[in-house]
Amino acid sequence: MAGQMEGRVCVVTGATAGIGQATAAALAKMGATVVLVARNADKAGATREEIVRSAGHARVETVIADLAIQSEVHAAAAEIRARNPAIHVLVNNAAIYTKTRQETADGMEMQLAVNHLAPFLLTHLLMDALRAGAPARVVTVSSEAHHRASFSWDDIQMRRKYGALRAYCNAKLFNILFTRELARRAAEVTANAMHPGVVGTALLFGGWAPLRLLKPFIRTAEEGARTAIYLASSPDVAGITGAYFKDEKPRYPSRAAQDDESARRLWQISAELTGLAANS
Repeated sequence: MAGQMEGRVCVVTGATAGIGQATAAALAKMGATVVLVARNADKAGATREEIVRSAGHARVETVIADLAIQSEVHAAAAEIRARNPAIHVLVNNAAIYTKTRQETADGMEMQLAVNHLAPFLLTHLLMDALRAGAPARVVTVSSEAHHRASFSWDDIQMRRKYGALRAYCNAKLFNILFTRELARRAAEVTANAMHPGVVGTALLFGGWAPLRLLKPFIRTAEEGARTAIYLASSPDVAGITGAYFKDEKPRYPSRAAQDDESARRLWQISAELTGLAANS
């Protein structure tokens, strides 16, 4: 609805394609100031121009950062805070799929770094601005793939035995556990995770080639973004936190995703891997 998000600042990661772009465009059309966090400056500029045209206003900002590199996450957060002391919505959408094990400049396994540690760190670094914008919302894009997660606490970076799909599924489980613990720790904001459906993005077709055969049945980015948009904007979910949504409705995630002790343990490990105090 036009004007519904007027006066609100929404930060969206992975905003130059797919679900992220569709989410950012929809929130801008509702009147929000939208901050596009992206790795490629040219794509970010082109996406900004497209959203400005469709939304009918110029309150669309770009922040360039490679979320695989923790120093760039810090820099992005500082830039966002400098422009917007109060943030009302953070959509952690950016994700990557790597067929072979890769490490970032920080020595982190790539999928763990981008798909879990980056949203964990960025959310932490923006927390003061989110509190200033309270009641604020953190929406993290997970996946039903979390049901296939399988990991060892003593090898969370999968140095001993790497499996690309397993690494992705693990990160999607971590998204939900992070959301669960964030909801427990941060009363000033709501935190919810969601499944977008099987969406025909570059992430899908670049990662799982056999799924090209299912293309006629796969959702568009706009369809996949609906639940993220709903969680970011709808008054119906204003008081809901720590939940997992699918098709704009709360669902039960896997038993592993409901384990509070695992959520606390993951938070501590993530804090250590990102150089944050475990109790922050």
